[in-house]
This record gives sequence, structure tokens and C-alpha cells, in this order.
Amino acid sequence: MSLLISENVIKESGIQFGTSGARGLVEQFTPNVCAAFVHAFISSIQEQFEFKQVAIAIDNRPSSPVMAQACAKAVQQLGLDVIYYGVVPTPALAYVSMQDNIPCIMVTGSHIPFDRNGLKFYRPDGEITKSDEQAILSATIKFESILDLPELMVNTVAGTKYIERYTSLFDSHMLVGKRIGIYEHSSAGRDLYVPMFEALGAEVIALERSDEFVPIDTEAVAESDKEKARQWSIEYGFDFIFSTDGDGDRPLVADEKGEWLRGDTLGLLCAEAMNIEALAIPISCNTMIEKSTQFKQVSKTKIGSPYVIAEFDALNTTYSSVAGFEANGGFLLGSDVVVNSKELKALPTRDAVLPALMLLFSAGKNGISTLVDALPKRFTHSDRIQNFAVEKSQSIISQGKDNPALLLQSLGLVNAELLTVELTDGLRMILTDNLVIHLRPSGNAPELRCYAEASTVEKAQALVNKVLLQVQKL
Repeated sequence: MSLLISENVIKESGIQFGTSGARGLVEQFTPNVCAAFVHAFISSIQEQFEFKQVAIAIDNRPSSPVMAQACAKAVQQLGLDVIYYGVVPTPALAYVSMQDNIPCIMVTGSHIPFDRNGLKFYRPDGEITKSDEQAILSATIKFESILDLPELMVNTVAGTKYIERYTSLFDSHMLVGKRIGIYEHSSAGRDLYVPMFEALGAEVIALERSDEFVPIDTEAVAESDKEKARQWSIEYGFDFIFSTDGDGDRPLVADEKGEWLRGDTLGLLCAEAMNIEALAIPISCNTMIEKSTQFKQVSKTKIGSPYVIAEFDALNTTYSSVAGFEANGGFLLGSDVVVNSKELKALPTRDAVLPALMLLFSAGKNGISTLVDALPKRFTHSDRIQNFAVEKSQSIISQGKDNPALLLQSLGLVNAELLTVELTDGLRMILTDNLVIHLRPSGNAPELRCYAEASTVEKAQALVNKVLLQVQKL
């Protein structure tokens, strides 16, 4: 039996951590690579926590079951028991594991294409930090090569407890009279959402379940999905449409007109409805959030849930209710709070269900568009260039840091006047006329993202389209 060293195996695989988890091509995640990550992860937390079990769950990618088996085998090599929850949303796995005070591993590539996958790691107290990631990458743990994969029996507790977490907050008649569509596609939570909304009184219609993996990106919604939502609303008379990305931690929700809400708009409405005192949000979020008078503190971070979570520690020393959210819509609850006179335990990882339910709770009998229309008229749009080499992205960002005015000219914005440049994450340029352009390489895939903010949706969309078109010519 040959012994391997985790650091060497991981390094040779070429897999690195992105903004949320370790990501790479499916062929890079061999059984030994999965095992190397698991051994390194467990060794990095064993001195801090006592546990005898490790929970594992997966998304609906075709490569995920085998990766889960390899992870389980590594856990068993360490003399620990495996609880396998099968296909459930990432926040469901994280929630039940935190309540059981055990670590967990989610096999998912989130929204990236099916030829890629990834691993997300959670300590018993929540999502790992950036320092934890470095500890995993640099660990030198010896382990036996994976030669056989165990059969795994699905435990259904995680899904059940996740639904109970939210249905217990509200009256069972809260959504009576509401017609809700669930765009199921290949979401990891698709078997949970219909019964959950029905338990709150809604009439629910399931839409477009897919046997093939669908890489839904809630920050760059495809035009085909925008048109689908509008047509569904007309055809079915929906009050609300709900969907998520692949692993169910980023929401995609549409109002009664079938218009998908931006994730940071949804997060803002959720935080206001919950009377959150202090927020941590990535720099890419809409500026109307930091200008809101509803919050005592709004801290801006790098993009990625670990950075948002890291900010919770500081905020929790001063404020009684703390939360965060991202432009992708994932809502992170950084402290225990009271909702509808009932306690809701902290869940410091991205969640898709909480913001959706709080939006419906806040809207009551009114249309969701009424809540959105009452917000300041600041609109964000984002899109990406896929299969765009990281080196190209970094070169453009570097040029913008050295001479942002010249980059603006290269992007065709010859009449734009630069006010300030923010380098928290990527290159964020604040222009006159309340325009914002933010360029940033993706942390999960070879993509360049562009965010734009303007006084109208049309201006923001036109700005993104123009910038990305010019970028491809550079």
C-alpha cells in the first residue's frame, strides 16, 4: 500500500481555492486528490474541535457521487464515521452540521459548468476561513492511496431540518392565495422547495426539471432565463418565482412581472425586513446599500463569502444583529436574530431560502415589485467573458491600476471623467454621472466579470456590454 503526501498530491493536481471552495476540472479531482484535501482539512481542525463524525453532501453534477465516495473513504481512513446526506443544498448541510457540532464537506462546483467541480469545507462552527485554506494547501499529511470506494446510504435528516428551520418561523397560512413557480432545473434543493412553500400555504407549480446539469449563474442571468420568467408569469399568473444556482446557496427570484431581482437588491430587502443592525457586503454590491439609513454599520469587503464572514467577528462585538449578503444573492446570517417573534439561529454561509421567504413576508399581500420600486433608483448589471485567460484579466487590471484614465479610453469611454478608484478587489472605477465600472477576474473559473452601476437598468446594461466588447479587442 503506497503512502501519499497531501501537499504534493494537491499541488500536482493544479487545484486552488477560489472565492468559495476548491475548484477545478473534473479530471483533476481524482479519488486521491479528493482524499488529500479531506486528510489535510481534518488534520487542520482536529486540535481545535472534538468530533467523531463528518457529514458529506453533493449537488446534481454527474461527477459528484464518485467524489463524495472518495471523500468518505478518506474520512473512514481516519477512523471517523461518515453521515451522507445525498443531494441537498449547501446551506442545509452546513446548518445541520453546525447544530450537530461536526465538520462537513460539500461536493459542488456551484454555478460553474458541469465539466468542473469543487469541494467546500465547513468546520463545526461554520465555513472555513482564508487562513484555513492555506493550512489545507500546505499540510503534509501522509495517507494511503484510494483503491476502492465505499457504498453510501443517504440520510434524509439534513433536508428535513432545513425545511423546518424556515417553516417554523411563519404561520402556515402566510402564503395562502399566492401562486409560486419553482424553476427546478438541476438545483440541489429542488426536492425541498415545493413542499416548503406548500407548507406555508402557497399554490406551487414546478417548472423545467432537468436530468442534465444546468450551470445557473445568479449574477449573470442568461437572456433565455429572463424571457422564461416573463412568459411563465404571463402563463401561470405567478406572484413569485424561485430558483437557485446548482448547490442551492444563491437565490434567483422574480417578482409578479417575471423580472429577476438583482441579488444585492434582494439582500437589502431581506436585511431591512429582519431589522439587521450591521452588514458586511462585498465591494461589488450596489452603492444604495451603504447609503441606506436602515443600518448602523455597512462594512465593504473583498468578494467571496470567507471575507464577509471574517468581518462578522468585528461587527458582533458591537452590534446585536449582524448579517451579510453578496451580489449573487446569497444571504449570510452572522448572529442569532428574532424573526416574527421567533429565534432564528445564525447560519454564516450563503443561503438562498431565507432572503426569498423574508421578501414574501415583507411584501404581504402587495406585489414584490412595490418593495423594489420604493428603493433608490440605482441599478446594477453584470456579465462575464467566459474562457478568458486569468493572465489576460490580470494584465487589464494591472493596466487600470497604473493608468485608469488610459484604460477608460481603451474601453471606449473617452468622455468619462474618473472620480475615484477602489482596489479592494479587482478594479472599481467611480465615474461622473454616478456611473460605476468594476472589472474583476473570477475566483472560480477562467472568466472576467464586469459590474456596472447607473441610474437606469438600460444604462448599466449598455455599459457592461460596451466594456466587455472592448475588452475582447484589447
